[in-house]
Amino acid sequence: MDLIFLGTSSGVPTRSRNVSGTALIESSGKGWYLVDCGEATQHQVMRTSLSLHELRGCFITHVHGDHCFGLPGLLASAGMSGRVEPLDIVLPAALEPWVRLSLAVSKSWLPFELHLHASETFSGWQNGKVQVNTVALSHRVPCHGYVFDEADPNPRLDIQRLEAEGIPRGPLWGELAHGREIDYAGRIFHAEQYLRPWRPAQRFIICGDNDSPELLAQVAAGANVLVHEATFTQALIDHAHEHYGHSSAAAVARFAESAGIPNLVLTHFSARYQNNSERSPCIEDVQQEAAAHFTGELFLARDLQRYHLDRDGKLNVVLGR
Repeated sequence: MDLIFLGTSSGVPTRSRNVSGTALIESSGKGWYLVDCGEATQHQVMRTSLSLHELRGCFITHVHGDHCFGLPGLLASAGMSGRVEPLDIVLPAALEPWVRLSLAVSKSWLPFELHLHASETFSGWQNGKVQVNTVALSHRVPCHGYVFDEADPNPRLDIQRLEAEGIPRGPLWGELAHGREIDYAGRIFHAEQYLRPWRPAQRFIICGDNDSPELLAQVAAGANVLVHEATFTQALIDHAHEHYGHSSAAAVARFAESAGIPNLVLTHFSARYQNNSERSPCIEDVQQEAAAHFTGELFLARDLQRYHLDRDGKLNVVLGR
């Protein structure tokens, strides 16, 4: 699966970073999932290859505006572009009346159904290719992270088993490859017995705001990629004596290292971190602090940057979008 970051700033946008929005793209096809939808997310989508027609689901982590203020506009634009497929949205229950009122008072008629699910009572969701579950986080308001698991990573026929059981090549193999059972020599053969994944299933954890990374321990096993906020460095938190419900780069990196997560992407940076290394504080401070505690693949997310998880489980920067 791939990631495209649509916004990586905390609280307010900057000249180089929009507020929160992360796209997760399926391994095959063009389907994608949106985690958080800060203001102007739809503008960022227009600068990528993503299509609102291919959006499979939207997942809002919490009620703060930098994570949700762009949702009504994105929905209205999806409708005006001709989308007709229903859209599932998982979001805090408090946001449902706000979304519906925003659309109603602006006379934004949608030609597709909205299926809204409260994150507080969310019990999991699957669209056929990806299974999504939640994990509760710690912030100033209730907040969740979302765990994305591939349901079936491109299965291939188990040729050795097929040949061993005497099932002849040809149309019968084709039926099994398409997931259908066959009747041969007086026996019923079920497709799932003869299909195996061509690589391990991938797991991505994409978090909202969270001051306690250790809450992810229950879902970290087998995770390939962790996307987590690193709003501040520990040095700044110690100086201000306040973390505002956020994590430091050091805290996230220590957790990812202890959990054995191979790929860590930090995002949601305070606007005070400058891109200019000659000014302080600088975004390089975040990189250096995290690198001191994490030995895996470490990335500081950049707006509109795309990342691909290859079949060997390594996350790579993709040139282009």
